[in-house]
Amino acid sequence: MSESFPRLHARTRRFTLGVPRAFTIAPDGARIVFLRTKGGCDPVTCLWEFDVASGTERLIADPRVIAADEENLPPEERARRERSREQAGGIVGYSADAAVTVVAFALSGGLYVVDLKTRSVRHLRTAGPVIDPRVSPTGEHVAYVTGGEFHVQDLEDEVDHRLARPESPEVTYGLAEFIAAEEMDRMRGYWWSPSGDAVLVERADESPVSKWHIADPANPARPATEQRYPAAGTANAKVELFVLGLDGSRTPVPFDDEYLVTASWDAHGPSIVTLTRDQKTMRLFDVDPATGTSTLVRQDTDPAWVDIVTGVPGHLSDGTLVWAANIDGGHRLVIGDQPVTPPTLQVREILDVDGDAVLFRASGEPTQIALWAYKDGRITLVSPSESGVYSGHTAGGTLVVTGQTLDGEGSTARVSHHGRPVGHIASHAERPGLDLRVSLIRAGERDLSTAVLLPSGHVPGSARLPVLMDPYGGPHAQRVLAASGAYLTSQWFADQGFAVVVADGRGTPGRGPEFERAILHDVATPILEDQVDALHGAAAQFPDDLDLTRVAIRGWSFGGYLAALAVLRRPDVFHAAVAGAPVTDWRLYDTCYTERYLGHPDEGHYESTSLFADAEKLDRPLLLIHGLADDNVVAAHTLRLSSALLSAGRPHSVLPLSGVTHMTPQEVVAENLLLLQVDFLKKALS
Repeated sequence: MSESFPRLHARTRRFTLGVPRAFTIAPDGARIVFLRTKGGCDPVTCLWEFDVASGTERLIADPRVIAADEENLPPEERARRERSREQAGGIVGYSADAAVTVVAFALSGGLYVVDLKTRSVRHLRTAGPVIDPRVSPTGEHVAYVTGGEFHVQDLEDEVDHRLARPESPEVTYGLAEFIAAEEMDRMRGYWWSPSGDAVLVERADESPVSKWHIADPANPARPATEQRYPAAGTANAKVELFVLGLDGSRTPVPFDDEYLVTASWDAHGPSIVTLTRDQKTMRLFDVDPATGTSTLVRQDTDPAWVDIVTGVPGHLSDGTLVWAANIDGGHRLVIGDQPVTPPTLQVREILDVDGDAVLFRASGEPTQIALWAYKDGRITLVSPSESGVYSGHTAGGTLVVTGQTLDGEGSTARVSHHGRPVGHIASHAERPGLDLRVSLIRAGERDLSTAVLLPSGHVPGSARLPVLMDPYGGPHAQRVLAASGAYLTSQWFADQGFAVVVADGRGTPGRGPEFERAILHDVATPILEDQVDALHGAAAQFPDDLDLTRVAIRGWSFGGYLAALAVLRRPDVFHAAVAGAPVTDWRLYDTCYTERYLGHPDEGHYESTSLFADAEKLDRPLLLIHGLADDNVVAAHTLRLSSALLSAGRPHSVLPLSGVTHMTPQEVVAENLLLLQVDFLKKALS
């Protein structure tokens, strides 16, 4: 008997296990290092190498052979994995030298180094449990963080040097602070010089940040976990930068802005990107590593907010700046000071700068993300012409293109060398076993990107089905994409007897800055309006299949907020809701994300977006779900909304998940969450 979808969905970590990822291509293009588990239900990630000439792969490091104990992860590593939404175990990250001949990784707090020429794996003695080890570009040293200390170890004699020691328990060196990791997509806190004789290191002091306490009510004997959480309007961690030389020198790199967005250090020197607290001004500086003096290179401003784009700054071989900015109504690639992509092509991410070539992701049509290359003043499509969602990496003439389409199951990883296909890197992901019935349409007066999913056995026009809206709806995330993996859970819900509608409204990416900035100072009204608009637009195109007298909505995180908002403010449209880990009061969410869209709480845009004032309006079934160990959207959100609903005398249901964070990686929990939601929704709409 085959496993049910909910069980398989849980065991495979949403079908991500067995998929190759984290590619690093050697400078000559001859080899590709990557991560992958051995099977679609195997949660232990191994390190692999692909030989481009022969098209064959080999296993480099297997945690089971190394026999490391995943239960001994340092708390900082658990937090890092939560920030990056890492669901697997084993070797979940690694670094390589510039030649890609030496690789380092942490495993259960231990430091391991691999010589790719001999395939030998060394376990190095360290001063304590290791976080984020990174090999120097020369391959002679490896840096790491332990207990907030920054260390560098010589790989030849294995002598360990402590370059920075925290001055108090609230200080760390070499780690990204909470806001950088959670909201800026910066998971690292130090950057090697190309010569390997110095490191640009972040010092983060969390003492200004408010203390919160996350308890485990199911285990009252355990003390609460103390956490520094920078809620909207309160203090952030104080972040500083230093150039630490292996000779023991220490040079401060001062900057005035609130946020350190990112940093880099290439052959043209170190650069830093900073952002003001109101996020309306971003600055790029070149840094003199000898003196710490910064020179302003570029300043971008925006009356709403300046977007953070992953992968910049970069430099072409002659030092020309590679950047991304909003210009003339579009997210555009900028080379030097000139935009080189049209405003209609929305640049999403810069992936690689290889000599004079730039590899980047961009959307011409919001549901599609293609892979493009810039070189010598021209841009060229390098991903397949078939509609889909693509990414990739390039170096030394070798190109890895990963992608998903609506027509095929799972993802592919194709390898080419100087334009000639040489093979693919295999995916061992499990097959979902679903008959995907998804139609991508434009709906409503704003032509919103919308997906409509019907049960696999449904005959169009044979019956009008209860409707389940299944959005995320918030900024920086899309649900409507031309990729089969985006709809697996939605199709399963459809197969339980629903017509599922997924819509991306204002605030979501892919349609340009103006569309995204329509939610400035109001993350409730336009977003909810667009869900209603998309629902009615979908019903107009499927009039014999959608029953608008029975409409439910479900979502997680921002989607949970949107689901609760829907039944509170539009009970005429939405008849039931499942709200998972919802933000209910934006004062309880973090500074960077919340203030980007709503400003400082003193500016007065928070009351209209809070759910508490609407509590007395509830007259529809509402199920609130929340992990009690969630350190991102803390359980106080749900508990306070529940209290407000109780005070207003409004019946509702609360499902607390003991020991569960913002993710739900536990198999039994993840499986039963799907089953319980279906049961609740069917009863609510019956």
